[in-house]
Amino acid sequence: MTADRTALAGARLVLPGGVIESGRLSVEGTRIAGLGGAGPTDREGGPGDLDLTGYTVVPGFVDLHVHGGGGASYASGIAEEALTAARTHLEHGTTTTMASTVTGEIDEVCRQAAVLSELVEDGVLAGIHFEGPFISHNRCGAHRPDLLRDPDPALVRKLADAGRGHTRMFTLAPELPGGLESVRMLSELGIIAAVGHTDSDYEVTLKAIDAGATVATHLFNAMPGIQHRAPGPIVALLEDERVTVELVNDGIHLHPSVVELAYGTAGPERVALITDAMGAAGMGDGLYPLGPLQVRVEDGVARLVEGGSIAGSTLTLDVAFQRAVTVLGLSLNQAVTSLSTVPARLMGLGDTIGTLEAGKNADLVVLDSDSYELAAVMRRGEWIVGADRFARAGNPA
Repeated sequence: MTADRTALAGARLVLPGGVIESGRLSVEGTRIAGLGGAGPTDREGGPGDLDLTGYTVVPGFVDLHVHGGGGASYASGIAEEALTAARTHLEHGTTTTMASTVTGEIDEVCRQAAVLSELVEDGVLAGIHFEGPFISHNRCGAHRPDLLRDPDPALVRKLADAGRGHTRMFTLAPELPGGLESVRMLSELGIIAAVGHTDSDYEVTLKAIDAGATVATHLFNAMPGIQHRAPGPIVALLEDERVTVELVNDGIHLHPSVVELAYGTAGPERVALITDAMGAAGMGDGLYPLGPLQVRVEDGVARLVEGGSIAGSTLTLDVAFQRAVTVLGLSLNQAVTSLSTVPARLMGLGDTIGTLEAGKNADLVVLDSDSYELAAVMRRGEWIVGADRFARAGNPA
């Protein structure tokens, strides 16, 4: 249910210009109507306000790279599964989702894209990200090797068109035949070209950036490491200000010191924290499909049944935010930048989401101010989870 008008009072608000303690945020319909410093004893709305003393409000999280959740996969080609995955991550604070596919037969991935594009049109998803099949055999990770292809621009265009105008990002290996040409074509189409699952060297990666690549898909993972005489793609992607780097901050994909290295080099304004989550996100251990492959999750770590490679994550962005602040020591503004502002801007949605500002969508995440655990989520003015925990201002719970 969308409230015509409501106000959140007494909360810490993380705004673009800084943090306001005991602030007040009002919502009208689906939009943020106003923001200020008034607490629960000094407000316009009186008893209609919700008392959020002890809580922190941040903008809804934006995930550029997620394959599924809640036991469901975006690569299933089944609308009900995609809805389950989107809802699972929404309940963990991801109010804007770009659905990611995995390597499959071209015609099958096109069919999946048609299903996902309908959900974009329905407002459930914000776009489609194709990860594979145009990636390196040597760095394929949890993608089926026999289905990989060189990035023939005609095939890349076929997949892009299958998204019916909703294809927003393509991950490919630029060193493969047709790679640089495909990057150029995607850039001209207004689609984000991302370098990932690549065996590229430093020089070819620079050529890809010059051709229009602007994202590093889960930096450090599925690409050559840094060598002192062969810096490889990581250094090229980190040092170029045109590139946004994705990081999986789950404590499994990357050591915290490596995440800190990326932040120290690129800065929060060029880092997008993602989940790269598969169907086990929000679920327990067990067996799960990832496209045509099987994944076993044990102690929250997803690995291929065949070969044992890490197969995405079971991460949700509320946990990524909590780790960013409590493990990495980022400020609240820095964490918001990487989990909301940067990915929103990259997707071309910065005018409507990504920050707490009047006129933008009322996409909000409410966190406990001490633990930074998720307490509630609002999307476009509608409470998704957690609203029942807040008392009306002036009335005891």
